[in-house]
Amino acid sequence: MVKCVYLECPTGIAGDMCLGALIDLGLPWEYLIDRLNSLSISQEYQLRSEQVHRQGQLATKVHIDLQLATKHNHHHARHLPEITQIITTAGLPPRVTDWSLQIFHQLAIAEGAVHGIAPEKVHFHEVGATDAIVDIVGTCLGLDWLGIERLYCSAMPTGGGMVKAEHGLLPVPVPAVLKLWELRKVPVYNNGIKKELVTPTGAAIATTLATRFGDPPAMTIEKIGLGAGSLDLPLPNILRLWLGTIDEQENTITNQTITQEEITVLETQIDDLNPQAIAYTLEQLLAVGALDVFTQAIGMKKSRSGILLTVICHPEQAVICEEIIFRETTTLGIRRFSQQRSVLDREIQTITTQYGAVRIKIASQKQEQAKQIINIQPEYEDCANLARKHHQPWRIIHQMALDTWYRNNQVN
Repeated sequence: MVKCVYLECPTGIAGDMCLGALIDLGLPWEYLIDRLNSLSISQEYQLRSEQVHRQGQLATKVHIDLQLATKHNHHHARHLPEITQIITTAGLPPRVTDWSLQIFHQLAIAEGAVHGIAPEKVHFHEVGATDAIVDIVGTCLGLDWLGIERLYCSAMPTGGGMVKAEHGLLPVPVPAVLKLWELRKVPVYNNGIKKELVTPTGAAIATTLATRFGDPPAMTIEKIGLGAGSLDLPLPNILRLWLGTIDEQENTITNQTITQEEITVLETQIDDLNPQAIAYTLEQLLAVGALDVFTQAIGMKKSRSGILLTVICHPEQAVICEEIIFRETTTLGIRRFSQQRSVLDREIQTITTQYGAVRIKIASQKQEQAKQIINIQPEYEDCANLARKHHQPWRIIHQMALDTWYRNNQVN
């Protein structure tokens, strides 16, 4: 059994909504306050919670009241190295420290990409001050206390309108949220509400920790936690956390377990389409979350040359992938079939090299009571971006990222 949560975000997600939902699920208030007090910022805020109604539904609302001096400073300006120091010196549980650092690194990468600066140089004004540290670390404390092993998240509403920020008015979704969605290929939709529904802090939590986005997994629900937002909306402004377990089908091989999951395979052959249109179609399919897309050269009827287009995706993504194929290509039919695939557990960690941050993909295999790391690979795009920026060979950045990860984890 794998203990998991599913974030259902009908009116978006924010850090305080995550924290409120976890308190609603039973995160002890005294434990939360005690652990947060180990951070060196306890004098900057007061934390309180209350039960509120949103469109007739009862939920937990968390308030982070900044102290007067902090308010006058307009959120004390902090950069990534200072936030890292605050978190790493607090004596938090190991998973809490690791998750919190990953979330802030993901946020720094997104903000840095928006402003065209290195992640460690990002000035966390809207998202990196006292309240965001409390939201992020508090959320990680709650997930760790509940023993969560896996997190899933729904598609996210785009919202709309304008919001006042440090640099003036910004369109919603704000640039950092859009970049976080782009980095994880998050499915989004318009629910008709023209407000800021997804904050950078909420987006960073979800895009860093979620295994995947979309419909809920097949799970046994144990409890639902409701975290209230601050907006008065036509829909209940509530984040719903489904707490439960997943009974995974596993093959046991010499005391090791390999997880299996169901995937959908879409296939169609095409012989009358410009190759440039095929390239664009592949980009569109990957953008909506297809797991893999590839083509093969084939011979078709009447000796015509063509291609076989194959898409591998989660079952809940099959419909949108089919819509893209019909819209962008000349095919008249798509074959669909289900398969089982064996997968290694995967997680993303972010390390910092002398040239900048690089995400590391770590693949592991369950082995009785422990996990055995099978493969470690830096993200290609992160290495490529740093290589272009600093005029270094890609292979040097790639090797430096590997060396840094091994050194940080003391693995020979």
